[in-house]
Amino acid sequence: MPDSSLEIQIKTLPHQPGVYQYFDANERIIYVGKAKDIKKRVSSYFNKHHDNGKTRVLVKNIVSVKHIVVDTESDALLLENNLIKKYRPKYNVLLKDDKSYPWICIKKERFPRVFPTRRIIKDGSSYFGPYTSMKTVKTLLGLIKGLYQLRTCNYDLSEAKIEADKYKVCLEYHLGNCKGACEGYETEEEYEANVIAIREILKGNFKDSLQQFKIQMRQHAEAMQFEDAQKIKEKLEVLENYQAKSTIINPKISNVDVFSIVSDETYAYVNFLQISYGSIIRSHTLELKKKLQESDAELLELAIIEIRQRFDSTSKEVYVPFKVHLGDGIKITVPKLGDKKRILDLSLRNAKYFRMDKFKQVKLVDPDRHANRIMAQMKADLRLSEEPRHIECFDNSNIQGTNPVAACVVFKNGKPSKKDYRNFNIKTVEGPDDFASMEEVVYRRYKRLLEEEQPLPQLIIIDGGKGQLSSALKSLDVLGLRGKIAIIGIAKRLEELFYPDDPIPLYLDKKSETLKIIQQLRNEAHRFGIEHHRNRRSKGALTTELENIQGVGEQTIIDLMKQFKTVKRIANAKLDELEAVVGVSRASKVYNFYHKEELN
Repeated sequence: MPDSSLEIQIKTLPHQPGVYQYFDANERIIYVGKAKDIKKRVSSYFNKHHDNGKTRVLVKNIVSVKHIVVDTESDALLLENNLIKKYRPKYNVLLKDDKSYPWICIKKERFPRVFPTRRIIKDGSSYFGPYTSMKTVKTLLGLIKGLYQLRTCNYDLSEAKIEADKYKVCLEYHLGNCKGACEGYETEEEYEANVIAIREILKGNFKDSLQQFKIQMRQHAEAMQFEDAQKIKEKLEVLENYQAKSTIINPKISNVDVFSIVSDETYAYVNFLQISYGSIIRSHTLELKKKLQESDAELLELAIIEIRQRFDSTSKEVYVPFKVHLGDGIKITVPKLGDKKRILDLSLRNAKYFRMDKFKQVKLVDPDRHANRIMAQMKADLRLSEEPRHIECFDNSNIQGTNPVAACVVFKNGKPSKKDYRNFNIKTVEGPDDFASMEEVVYRRYKRLLEEEQPLPQLIIIDGGKGQLSSALKSLDVLGLRGKIAIIGIAKRLEELFYPDDPIPLYLDKKSETLKIIQQLRNEAHRFGIEHHRNRRSKGALTTELENIQGVGEQTIIDLMKQFKTVKRIANAKLDELEAVVGVSRASKVYNFYHKEELN
């Protein structure tokens, strides 16, 4: 229980929705949280044992608690998010994205300019965005410039100054990019109609512009103004082409925010797609660093509030992979099929790609962090008591019962440690008996490690199903290692993972990194074992050929193979080369065996 002063603070907390803040001995905020019931939530930190070590440390460091009561749960979400961003408490999720993004501004002025900016000035101008890349901004502005003739100058085009002939048209007018509002060649009403159409395009609505261009094209054609009609037709084609590229879902789906999440032991990635008139007008992925083993639901709620604030979203509906609580006024939809499900899947795909790109970058820049993440993920996925920093995998190899061998490959920190690979020739088993062979090699491997006081692995993987696993367990029992080393079997057909004394196998996601490492171990053990098996068969066949030479014994064969490495080199060796290794008498026997035809 907390000390008496903290205990009094907790007892006086209200049963109301709001935000609570934990302070340490230095009066620094170390954690901010939200709750439907502040007292109930804060009390839970002190009334139970926490499995997570970081949570235990957090509770130990809490010296005082303060709270802010709000009216609704959605207010609590917003306040929590703002406080986390402001104070960046030690034990809160870290939102790893503070850069500024570009906007498109429609300036509040006579004959408004349309331009990109990273600064928002509250002067009544309209801002669209933010966009996650400058490339998108340039593409949109290029489209607008091709469709509408807008001014680019920063003159003050007041009525008085235009009437006083203060300005002269510039090169943009002569190039046809501007209609010369500065000299009164274009009315404010005509210009404003274009700006209204541009606003709709920036919202993702192309319908009005398309309709207006079709009317204009028809009017020019009826008036026999075919050149003007052709220009409008070209603009129509540009707009239709852009719309076709941007519209990837049902046009009826409009003004919707889509969110998805993928996470591992340390990080979570939340993707956001904003849909307007059937088009994706914005996509962004936010990286969050976990601090206290937060659930996906908690992380997604926090990310949704942060992203909607950052991108100034007013959508009344969100699509999410599971139910979340965002307060009143926002409709939560969990799509199960159709276009809505497809757009949610697309968001999830974006989150996964972002995560993969991050992994690749980390692997190059910080390999230790990559290894730590993989180990933590394997520990969780395989339900292990410790991280499998040292893994050993066994595989048997025999073809038609000949030359049975087994291989043991070793991975350390998720990577092959080839110097630790070992091959075994089966000694005590007659014929092709994979179960007995596995029992033998596992016993021999760990008996030796124990005798030599070498470090034992945290995980043993047996290539095979229940039978192979049971055989390996017999050896661990004899050596007194059962329960001290985690051991699993992997069956090839369905990639089933078997555990001792558990009849139900574990199935990992086919795309999971844990399964990929297990498959890599299994494949490497198979390759290494097959390679050794082939060498044994090859050497066996060659040695048999040398044994057919009368008067040549085992030691002579060994001496020759050591010197010449292969039987082919022995067969092609000169007599004096053979004599230098095994003497005159035996050398002549070997030489004569391979040169019978020449001697006859």
